[in-house]
Amino acid sequence: MLDLFTIFSKGGIVLWCFQSTSQIFAPSVNALIRSVILQERTGNHSFEHDSLRLQYKLDNEFELVFVVAYQKILQLSYVDKFLNDIHLEFRDRFKNELENSSWFTNFEFERAYRMVLERAEHWSRSQAKIPKQMRTFDESQKSKKTVASMIERKNDKDDKKPGKKKKANNCNGDYHTKIQDVPKQELPKHQVEHNGELDEETLIANRMKLAQKMAGQKKKADKQKSPKPEKAGKKPRIWELGGTTKDLATLERTKDKPEENDDYVAANTALVGQMKGSIRDLEVNSESEDSSDQEEMEQCKQQVQKKTSMFSMFKSLVGSKSLKQAEMLPVLEKLKDHLITKNVAADIAQKLCDSVGTKLEGKILGTFDSVANTVKATLTDALVQILSPKRRIDILRDALEAKNSNRPYVMTFCGVNGVGKSTNLAKICFWLIENNFRVLIAACDTFRAGAVEQLRTHMRHLNALHPPEKHGNQSMVQLYEKGYGKDAAGIAMEAIRFAKDSRIDVVLVDTAGRMQDNEPLMRALAKLIKVNEPDLVLFVGEALVGNEAVDQLVKFNQALADYSQSANPHMIDGIVLTKFDTIDDKVGAAITMTYITGQPIVFVGTGQTYTDLKSLNAKAVVHALMK
Repeated sequence: MLDLFTIFSKGGIVLWCFQSTSQIFAPSVNALIRSVILQERTGNHSFEHDSLRLQYKLDNEFELVFVVAYQKILQLSYVDKFLNDIHLEFRDRFKNELENSSWFTNFEFERAYRMVLERAEHWSRSQAKIPKQMRTFDESQKSKKTVASMIERKNDKDDKKPGKKKKANNCNGDYHTKIQDVPKQELPKHQVEHNGELDEETLIANRMKLAQKMAGQKKKADKQKSPKPEKAGKKPRIWELGGTTKDLATLERTKDKPEENDDYVAANTALVGQMKGSIRDLEVNSESEDSSDQEEMEQCKQQVQKKTSMFSMFKSLVGSKSLKQAEMLPVLEKLKDHLITKNVAADIAQKLCDSVGTKLEGKILGTFDSVANTVKATLTDALVQILSPKRRIDILRDALEAKNSNRPYVMTFCGVNGVGKSTNLAKICFWLIENNFRVLIAACDTFRAGAVEQLRTHMRHLNALHPPEKHGNQSMVQLYEKGYGKDAAGIAMEAIRFAKDSRIDVVLVDTAGRMQDNEPLMRALAKLIKVNEPDLVLFVGEALVGNEAVDQLVKFNQALADYSQSANPHMIDGIVLTKFDTIDDKVGAAITMTYITGQPIVFVGTGQTYTDLKSLNAKAVVHALMK
């Protein structure tokens, strides 16, 4: 049932391996190490790669990893128990060698492995539920009932009802009726009957009650028929300082209003020259980590009861012993709540806390003071590792290589509605022309009204900042548009061909905003990426979202994989995080997005001008998250 079982150290040395098939498992195990263990994503204890499911267990005391691999179509319930048992068996058998860090060679472990595996399989079979068999009619309660028992039960029910007659079967077989005694109720004095008739006083009183009752019903009906007065409609408000169309000239305050017959737009030339070179890192105003650690140690020495730091809850853990999951559970719950308040999605916060708990389980802490510092360092390292890109995206270098190859460098922007795709596209365009790249903007948003006009306005502003006279009478920014209602994939293809013929360096493809559940638009996006094969696909997302980011990114990636009809679909390569200046220290969206996709955050939007574009500083974001 198990295809592979292996034990290796975190340093990469394989201590023991058992393989039941001739399949090559190295790519799957390497994917587990690269995507889970090194990326601090060890909260799920399970990983799928191709047709295999890999389950693992960490031994943090001796820095070991136990891995089991089997076909994911199988449902094996004993794997968790087997991993725990084999972990204990291996530790008990080779504890001395592990503590002394000596190499143990020619050791016999296969017999113990097979014994533990058979014990786990036997436990799984014993825990399996046997299907419940139906009882025969003779075994049912209904077969034991007789006619006499049913008659007696019926008679018992009839006895409970007063004023009813019942039949009883005597020993002679004759049926007799018995009238139950009903207690007589006393009637009021004025309702005493005389020979079956009421007296005159009673009749008069009953007639008066009937007349009053009829009068009350008539009043109620009149109230229901009376029409309700209609409410007066809202009247338009008249403002005291309200003007007319004649006052538009005085109210117009646009400074760089374009003239009718002139494409030149006056712009703020102070922005020119500020974005040469690589994008500057995002800055966060905070104290250094060393000073915070010193303050925390002073608080511990003074035994201050009131703690303001979020890591004060770790002081309840006692040092000089190995940490256990049960002891860390309440602490991790508080940590999860803190991450959620920082705008981290709830699922991601849970997985992150599970990963930290897994990494700390079994760790031996020397002193009481080291508990808080160890947990803080572990969590900080995990967050920094998540935000650190697995591969570096250097757009300037890649664009220069494409230019030397006589082809344009193509970037596609996608995302949901209203996140700022066109605005941040213009910021990136300004950064590129600051570094002497000619840019073509492809207006492939043929759905939203005003999308093409918005890009045309940005083009005029950017050309005003870098006029053609300074660049050999060549416009640094051009717009390729075919109007509205056209096929976006076709427009992008024509724009790339035009850029290649015109020797334009970079093509920025602006797509329409679409919700992740809109299947026709998601198919159109997958078609655009499949047909044109851009060099970089950027997902533009807001820093304001929390749980919604999970749904957006998962469905965008899934749509690109499903609708591309390709064996190797082009997924999201990077993320542009917008509106980062509106969230203060609630920077959890960055953690959520990078955790889901595993792709880096390439740009961070921090304002509304062309220079408000930064590069993500992982340590600064984590420091803001841990406040």
